[in-house]
Amino acid sequence: MQYKANSPEEYIAQLPEERQAVISKIRKEIKANLPRDFQEQISYGMLGFVVPHSVYPNGYHCDPKLPLPFINLASQKNYVALYHSGIYADTQLYDWFVAEYPKHCKRKLDMGKSCIRFKSMDDIPYDLIGELCSKMTVKDWIALYEKNVKR
Repeated sequence: MQYKANSPEEYIAQLPEERQAVISKIRKEIKANLPRDFQEQISYGMLGFVVPHSVYPNGYHCDPKLPLPFINLASQKNYVALYHSGIYADTQLYDWFVAEYPKHCKRKLDMGKSCIRFKSMDDIPYDLIGELCSKMTVKDWIALYEKNVKR
């Protein structure tokens, strides 16, 4: 679902009450574990954690006026989605996450290329999300992006 918001707080305030707590808790976990130099903002109509132009002036190759995206967090109609670009670009990180997930959750992993979908709000591996967020620095992400993603 698309929300119109100018800040993360505005975004969260628009969510249904049961989703506010979940998104807030995931956001807190991301912020507590994400290496420095990533910046939180509204990105693509959802919560975003990006590499700002002050760190990576080239910006996003699809639209250089935008900062380089890394993580997005959204409340969709039937699930909460965590989009992690590092998982998409780094097969070792992807393999680590897929192997760790069953140790933290009872439910089967529902995942696309970079999107992790949580349909049950009672079975979200907050600690695993935090650990995932700590595994890649801004410098690592830029190098990986330039090697594997940027065309």
